[in-house]
Amino acid sequence: MKVRVIDFKSNTAPADFTVGLKEIGFAVIANHPIPQTLINHAYDVWYQFFKSDEKKQFAFDKKTHDGYVSTELSETAKGYGVKDIKEFYHYYFPHGRCPESCRDVSSQLAIALTDMASTLLGWIESNSPDAVKAKFSMPLSNMIVDSKKTLFRLIHYPPLTGNEPKDAIRAAAHEDINLITLLPAATAEGLQVKDAQGDWLDVPINPGWIIVNVGDMLQECSGHYYPSTSHRVLNPVGEAAKKSRLSMPLFLHPRDEVVLSSRYTAVSYHQERLKELGLM
Repeated sequence: MKVRVIDFKSNTAPADFTVGLKEIGFAVIANHPIPQTLINHAYDVWYQFFKSDEKKQFAFDKKTHDGYVSTELSETAKGYGVKDIKEFYHYYFPHGRCPESCRDVSSQLAIALTDMASTLLGWIESNSPDAVKAKFSMPLSNMIVDSKKTLFRLIHYPPLTGNEPKDAIRAAAHEDINLITLLPAATAEGLQVKDAQGDWLDVPINPGWIIVNVGDMLQECSGHYYPSTSHRVLNPVGEAAKKSRLSMPLFLHPRDEVVLSSRYTAVSYHQERLKELGLM
């Protein structure tokens, strides 16, 4: 099984996309409406931010969960004992703290990705079986309207030095918390997803593609029909290990009060997972 690559403008895109998410929890969107120049510009300004001392002015706030997290304080994946090799910035769009040098392009890209996510959530709902649709407390695309938890995570995986802790990798196997994640293709390879048979598959990368995956909240509110699949970012080898890798997933979260299931609202689920990650 491979991760499906879907032409956004194809007549069969909504059904093909939804099948891909059902199969493996991941799909790749080609021929999408977001300008590549906007994506490239966002990568450029955030790379400059991570190289600067300005990042020290935006220390992560454990109350608001926004700001800059250094490699020393980086998160530890659930069930894993070593911190990821990365530094990152949390920007809660549109109200959160954001460096002025990065705000305009980040806001533009977040708006474009959120609009695209709304379309994709509509595709998922329209192509879900009736029994699954009946589990949704409201239309999926409505769950993210005016959400204050939609999170733009800007990630810098620094070049490897050879002195990394034993067993540390750029991003250990984990699942996302939210409904769906939209990820413009990273600046280098390394992302893998685990299929239903337990095999790790490379996620195809192309500068013009956007990767989409199911999060735990969509898995929960669909009665586990859509799988929130484990994924990871491997350490590069050879010359690639000397280069940075940048990634910028947008995590689409429901509003706090949205009911996911008889067990959880969005906020209760989110708080449980942040505690597990050591970020709360």
